[in-house]
Amino acid sequence: MKLHSITNPGKIVSFVEAVNLGIAEDGGLFVPATIPRLSDQFLKSLGSLTFQEIAYAVAMCLLEHEIPDADLRTIVEKSLDFPVPLHRLDEQTSVLELFHGPTLAFKDFGARFMARTLEYLHRNHSQHLTVLVATSGDTGSAVAHAFHNVEGMNVCLLFPSGRVSAIQEKQLTTLTGNVTALEIGGSFDDCQRLVKQAFADRALKKQKALTSANSINVARWLPQSFYYFNAYARRQETSLPVVFSVPSGNLGNLTAGLLAWKMGLPVNKFVAATNANKVLPRFLETGEFKAAKSVATLSNAMDVGNPSNLARMTYMFNNSIESLREVLYSRSFTDDETRLCIVETYDQNHYILDPHGAVAMLALQSFRQKEKSKVDGIVLETAHPAKFLDVYDERIKAKIEMPERLRKNMEGTKRAVPLSSRFEDFKTYLLDK
Repeated sequence: MKLHSITNPGKIVSFVEAVNLGIAEDGGLFVPATIPRLSDQFLKSLGSLTFQEIAYAVAMCLLEHEIPDADLRTIVEKSLDFPVPLHRLDEQTSVLELFHGPTLAFKDFGARFMARTLEYLHRNHSQHLTVLVATSGDTGSAVAHAFHNVEGMNVCLLFPSGRVSAIQEKQLTTLTGNVTALEIGGSFDDCQRLVKQAFADRALKKQKALTSANSINVARWLPQSFYYFNAYARRQETSLPVVFSVPSGNLGNLTAGLLAWKMGLPVNKFVAATNANKVLPRFLETGEFKAAKSVATLSNAMDVGNPSNLARMTYMFNNSIESLREVLYSRSFTDDETRLCIVETYDQNHYILDPHGAVAMLALQSFRQKEKSKVDGIVLETAHPAKFLDVYDERIKAKIEMPERLRKNMEGTKRAVPLSSRFEDFKTYLLDK
């Protein structure tokens, strides 16, 4: 697979190089030099394939044998070994449950694929690799558990103090060994900025082998495209156009869906659902991007005011706002609207959405009202409701069963290193560690 930095299309790198670097030396995100298209025969056969078979085929198409096929199959089978059910709510609405992995969030897909990939690529290396990840909630815990005790890897998780749920914090901070949680005095955007500054610091990179496990890394981002193909394969046969509604924060999940579309997945529209952090709807409306200070909400994984993957997403559409508008619709919703949607969905369908899925459900409903047409809507449910118990009233909370692996996290002891949002403090910590 050939990739290049968004800001330097002339410098081509391999998939392996891009994974190890995390971000280009010029600070740009890596994007495919060309996006391969899957055969019509494969797309027609999706319904007869398992999720692992679909993931392996899509990965082979993207990587173009850069990792030997047998080794790639092993990576897929080891990392994606949990179910991805599509739950039908009614004739026109389904929920894609992405929370059946080890940490009960959709980030398990990319984090586990990346961990197994890096483990394979560094199997004969003597130098330890430091994996940096900024998290607004679920990313950090997924990366922590995916890389825990992986030989040759040290992981630093940066999370904003007081801005993740109690359960998410436990998942982030209760592992030991090669995983360290850094509690940053600031927002997710500060955490993300620190990671980017680390990669831009030449002196630091000379002393530390660094890579990123955020969705800025292609090994974290590309595997998220797999479950869009699987959702399409599992849906009921219908002539209605398919629409995915995606909870959107740092935009990695959405951009992976758009990649699947460019590879040939017949999707009619993507709905980008946002909370009070509505930089994407404003961008689509005005054509001008303005970063904003992030606002804390119930759907905290989406609390991003300066999404990294926007640059990657717009680049894939030749920086044409008109082209993006053709395939993308976006709306934002308040916490009050989110709570009401959770209650109404439970009353009408006996299904409990997490706050992120509820925002996506609201955005799908908004799209339907705007278009005044029937669609086969697929809502991405990105985290288990048990991770957000304080969001629900007693009637709904009583119906939520706490998974055993989450209960064990809650019993662990918090271990986190407090740091300011100053880059020099972060750099000093990395060098001392």
